[in-house]
Amino acid sequence: MSASREKQNRQAAAGQTDPKTARQAQQRKEEKRSNLLYGVIAAAVLIAVIVSFVWRSDFIPKMTTAATIDGESYTATEVTYYYRTAYSNFLNQYSYFTSYLGLNTNATLQSQAISDTAAAMLGIELPEQTETADDPDRDPLMPTGMTWHDYFLDQALENMSVIQAALKAAEAEGFQYPASVQVQYDDNMASLKSAAAAGGISVSQYLKANFGAGLSEKVYGEQLMRVLRYSAYADAWQNSLSFSDSELEETYSADPNAYDHVSYEVVSFSGAAESTTDEEGNTVEPTEEESAAALEAAQEAAKTVLDGFKAGGDLEDLAAENDGTYNKNESGNYSAGSVTSEWLYDSARKSGDADTLEDGTVLYVVVFHDRFRDENPTIDIRHILVPLASGSIAEGEEGYEDEQARLKADAHAKAEELLAQWQSGEATEDSFAALAMKESADGSKYDGGLYTEVYQGQMVTEFNDWCFDSTRQPGDTAVVDTQYGSHVMYFSGVNMDRWQSQAASNLRSEAYAAWEEDLTANLTIQRNESGLKKIG
Repeated sequence: MSASREKQNRQAAAGQTDPKTARQAQQRKEEKRSNLLYGVIAAAVLIAVIVSFVWRSDFIPKMTTAATIDGESYTATEVTYYYRTAYSNFLNQYSYFTSYLGLNTNATLQSQAISDTAAAMLGIELPEQTETADDPDRDPLMPTGMTWHDYFLDQALENMSVIQAALKAAEAEGFQYPASVQVQYDDNMASLKSAAAAGGISVSQYLKANFGAGLSEKVYGEQLMRVLRYSAYADAWQNSLSFSDSELEETYSADPNAYDHVSYEVVSFSGAAESTTDEEGNTVEPTEEESAAALEAAQEAAKTVLDGFKAGGDLEDLAAENDGTYNKNESGNYSAGSVTSEWLYDSARKSGDADTLEDGTVLYVVVFHDRFRDENPTIDIRHILVPLASGSIAEGEEGYEDEQARLKADAHAKAEELLAQWQSGEATEDSFAALAMKESADGSKYDGGLYTEVYQGQMVTEFNDWCFDSTRQPGDTAVVDTQYGSHVMYFSGVNMDRWQSQAASNLRSEAYAAWEEDLTANLTIQRNESGLKKIG
């Protein structure tokens, strides 16, 4: 009954991860399958009527072949669909890092080269530079090396190759696509029409504004259906995988830091000297002597706290007495390169160990308590979300609280009606899944409202507390209210331990990466440069 972890990542928010590790770089590569479903069109833009549309919009060139993958031709418009989708997904995923990556969203992608820093963070290899700044044949306005345009074009063609290969494999296998594919397609097309109407323009205008001339509703729908079918087939393949206890143990043993947690206390001190301001308001950087004195003061404070703790003092009280910042973490995760993580995850560490650690101008006093893997069971749950309707009164205005109370009551009443409707029928898990697909407002509706391998603390408090109630039994139902609305709950059962779930997820990702590589190993991509010039 396990849904793929990648699909769950599309449905539930995940915590922020360390972008520097090789594991995370590999995961980003594998996540592209999930991202293909996020072909969300940007906000509608009202465009003026253009005279001589065909000639001035490059409509005809966009219908020419831009690429041929294993004999199947794609127009510039079709490639643009995946190109724009890849770009949009990237901005959604890395919205907080675009400036760090050196990507200027206000400039053309063709004019921006990918830096070594961005390449390292994304886990990509930059090709050898074949032209130099003094090459007489190059456009002086274009950068040397790989550009962001090159990157997203490569992503588009690679994604198209995977989809094409998977769909052919599904056809050869006689794979039967689930009903959820058509439901999701219909929902997406309805959302497209709603977005266009909200912008006061036609669907055709909406698509052209966001994907360029040539992308008709028909072409958009065709590519959307290909993506949805691909995802359904890939999910079915991953869901067919199972792993023995010994395989999970072996995966854990190969990299225990990735699965273990630590409980510890830490006090931090800043050893950086503060800058000052002169009479004219200019910033004055600290001198070397001031910087050295600040670092020494932090070192002394850290030593005082450590000595006090070893003498039996309370770490939190000692932190307050010495102007340190105290923190207690009952379930910390490993972070490669972190001074505190490396110390905490040292195999020689014992409960009660304490030490001072220095990381640049920051001093830490760390006390180790325990290292463990999460052996709490995960659970499988189905739900139907009845969201709160939009109110008409702004927060802070008179009547807001009363209106919100009515909206919550309405959502709860609707959820109770749905639960009663299910109870009056077959009242099976399958019938609940069918009702979820029809009525739920949550993305999990396409899996019959199913979330698998849910771990303690993953969901919002009320949802979580009901799921992990010690008396919970398979088949239990209820209506649970959260900040998102009311949820009709169905408890499917207990699943594997949390650490096993993490190990299985990694094994699935590795297996999928190998499967994808095998699917596309012999595919050939031919680029038609005249057609590709129309993409951007």
